[in-house]
Amino acid sequence: MRKYEVMVIIDPDTDDRQVSPLLEQYTKVITDAGGSIENVDVWGKRRLAYEIQKKTEGIYAVINLTATPEAVQEMDRLFGINEQVMRTKVLRPDAH
Repeated sequence: MRKYEVMVIIDPDTDDRQVSPLLEQYTKVITDAGGSIENVDVWGKRRLAYEIQKKTEGIYAVINLTATPEAVQEMDRLFGINEQVMRTKVLRPDAH
């Protein structure tokens, strides 16, 4: 089990009430695999540094979790399939 930080940028047209259920749907992959979610921090709508899919804004969320590399890889794959998710970035904060 390793610690990870996952940043997700969600389409700005997504309703605010849909953001948490959307994230929970994917974090369930981690908990089902025996991992744990330490924190889910939704930053809200922010301006992007550059356009992604012709959009200048996105809803940012940061998920801190502990899981196996395989579970994180599967979650990232599922995020990539969803059209509401514009970008994901998986980081290992303890690996320097």
